[in-house]
Amino acid sequence: MNPDALIDPLFQIPFLVGLILAAVLPLIGVLLRLRNEWLAALGLAHLAGASALAGLAFGIPAVAGGPMGAAAGALLKTFGRIQGNTIYAAMILVGWSTTLLLAANTTLGSSMGHALVEGQLYFAGTAQLVAASLLMLLTIALLPKLMPHLIRTEFFPGQGQANHRFAWRWHLGFDLLVAVGMAVGTGTVGLMGAFALVFLPPWLAFRTAPSWRGTLIIALVTGTLGYLIAFALALYFDQPFGPALVALLLIGMALVETARGRSI
Repeated sequence: MNPDALIDPLFQIPFLVGLILAAVLPLIGVLLRLRNEWLAALGLAHLAGASALAGLAFGIPAVAGGPMGAAAGALLKTFGRIQGNTIYAAMILVGWSTTLLLAANTTLGSSMGHALVEGQLYFAGTAQLVAASLLMLLTIALLPKLMPHLIRTEFFPGQGQANHRFAWRWHLGFDLLVAVGMAVGTGTVGLMGAFALVFLPPWLAFRTAPSWRGTLIIALVTGTLGYLIAFALALYFDQPFGPALVALLLIGMALVETARGRSI
């Protein structure tokens, strides 16, 4: 591809959408890893993909349909009787089967199902930019308020149990934020691309950071830097963005671990 494509106005909005997600999702992922709930992100992403495809079948834009299914999963996670990895695995299976069945039995065809899995960043427009910007604003507004409560509950569970009447609000608020983040991410950078941003930068940050603030900074820098390199390489070599992002982040994690003399 012509190098001028990297500065083509056609790709400016997709670039901004991805950059916002690359900054926001790793920060959300840090708290998911703290709570050992990173698998929930994959479950919510599958539900988001399925509901986005279902919405498209009824004329609802994916950017609106995706959050509906993810939010339903977040509510079920908070108020359902099934907890832990069981509910996350159920979300993945429900989302996966629903996506493939909808792709096979609607006029959308399998191409749209594959697009949700692989990502549609290059086709992101104003609607996706608005959704990503709203997600960023929600994260800036809610995360500083939710973070102290979630950290306190994780390290002092007895205190959380004593204040159970209020604690569920913090957990539900964070779960809904995760749901919206994974829905917007799935509809743009793809299901596995969004999951990679939530999982891999925080994983590296937890293994290398000297402090909590350092964890947030490393996750943020890793996500955005990985995105910038992946976007440029994928566009230059005419490759699908989602797989390129995941591969680059995996390679980056392996190189860092190798340089530190530790095994993954």
